[in-house]
Amino acid sequence: MLTIDATGVVAQANEAARLLLAGTADGDRSPRTAPGWLTRAHDGHGAVEGEIGGRTFQAHPVHSGGGRIVWWLVDVTEQRAEAAARQAEHERAVSATETGTRRGEREWAACMVEAANELLPSLNLDRCLDSVARLAVRYLADVALVVLPVSGRKQLLTWYEPDRGVLRESVSVDPRTMPGLAEALQSLPPASVHWIDPAELPAWLLPHRPDEHQPDEHRPDEHRPDEHRPDGVTSVAVTTLPGHGLPVGALVLLRHGRPAAFEAGEQVFLRLFTALAGSAISAARLYTEQVTITEVLMAELLPPPTPRLQGVELAALYRPAGPAERVGGDFYDVHAVAGTGGESLVVLGDVAGKGLEAAVLTGRIRNTLRALLPLADDHRCVLERLNSVLVNDGDPTRYVTLVLVSFERHGRRVSLRVTSAGHPPPLIIRNDGRVETVPAEGTLIGAIEEVSSVTTPVVLEPGETCLLYSDGIIEARGGPLGQEFFGEERLCEQLLMCAGMPPEALAERVQMLASQWVRGGEHDDMAVVAITAPRDSPPNGPAQDTSAQGASSQGTPAHGVPAQGTPAQGTPAQGTPTGGTR
Repeated sequence: MLTIDATGVVAQANEAARLLLAGTADGDRSPRTAPGWLTRAHDGHGAVEGEIGGRTFQAHPVHSGGGRIVWWLVDVTEQRAEAAARQAEHERAVSATETGTRRGEREWAACMVEAANELLPSLNLDRCLDSVARLAVRYLADVALVVLPVSGRKQLLTWYEPDRGVLRESVSVDPRTMPGLAEALQSLPPASVHWIDPAELPAWLLPHRPDEHQPDEHRPDEHRPDEHRPDGVTSVAVTTLPGHGLPVGALVLLRHGRPAAFEAGEQVFLRLFTALAGSAISAARLYTEQVTITEVLMAELLPPPTPRLQGVELAALYRPAGPAERVGGDFYDVHAVAGTGGESLVVLGDVAGKGLEAAVLTGRIRNTLRALLPLADDHRCVLERLNSVLVNDGDPTRYVTLVLVSFERHGRRVSLRVTSAGHPPPLIIRNDGRVETVPAEGTLIGAIEEVSSVTTPVVLEPGETCLLYSDGIIEARGGPLGQEFFGEERLCEQLLMCAGMPPEALAERVQMLASQWVRGGEHDDMAVVAITAPRDSPPNGPAQDTSAQGASSQGTPAHGVPAQGTPAQGTPAQGTPTGGTR
């Protein structure tokens, strides 16, 4: 203790103060001047601190009157050293935390980039669901489940567990049997996280072993074996996967040995990841639905498989205009029974235009012709009814050219009725090498109100073929200069060498010739149908040849040399020969 007057001189000091202020070196016990920091604090009213002899003292003032202050000195050197050490440790900890936080942010950002690179390029729904589950386990959980509502109570479940890989199953369950799941499937962004007790997990939510799989109708939802629960699950989180305006599904995270809470970095990543995953799943699901719809509609537009008909051999080929296209304006149909008799019907047509628009019109025309099959005994009637349907649309650019061929086997011969409506006329390849053009002419369908057509009868001897083709064959542009049409004349010259060729080989030969002519250039749709009279005997054995009766209605016999092997009483098919015997 020491007393200092108004001038800063020590008026009184006890023994401890004298020793402190005078120092122990010289033994001066009568100091008269106080330390500077204490003198400067003379007019203050609170405790002050300062150094005396290398140690830190805290001075507490007591005013005694007359301008004098009694200062009580307390040595706080050790306390201040300990406080300084604690402050330094705290500053180091804060610095380390800030550095770690910055490093964590960079790492989470890198995780988001990886997730985006894996999710965004994929439009395959299954692959997208697999990736979401894998990424969730990589960054947030030990087991992940993606719940995707399908229809009604149907849910598509996709699990991922590192030791077992990806498992997928469709189950019929009520989402309300799992706490938080129904809310997650209905909530809108921002999505909240529901933490649930692992003991409340329903049995259907846990993956099963493949060898225990049973169809949904044979495996009650609540009877999944409990022994297959993942061991060590200490926390379960459920959150929404937001889609485009509506939730697309839910994400369930199972964690081992971790509390029911996310760290700051995990919370930010989870919010961004679920938004990214929901958008990716929504886009993949929409694409999958569109592909499914397209495939269903496309199946109705694609050329049908060539059926096996009793009494004739048949082959058909179709090549669309573009390499990436599957349908176009050319089409063909084969109907085993058409009309009131036993005839079959082949229709080959070419719709105005290309691509999908032409394919849509093609589908409508095919459906209309299918409805008109009971009238197939009269080709003219069929064409007039079809023309009325198209003309009533009021669009003269939506028209079609057609060729109709009704045929029936009589003994070893095949009788044909051929009608053309603005289409290239069919060609007959005779056994003796001649190629005849069937004189079937008519107006195209859908352009004008009144149409005309001529039906021509034709008889095929065993081994002879009637070839139907679209204008994509003869209008194939190419050749040496790249601008010349393949043409009907060149086609007939090539067919002179195809006598007796099976219909499959003949159809492939014609398409190959046109394709080689264009040399990889642009071309129209190409359709080819070959109808051949079989060389074998009818199924019931050598029956009486009745084709002479059918041929009697043909009128004028065909020009050209009669086919070799034709019975004397048989009448050859009416037609115009375009090539001599080879």
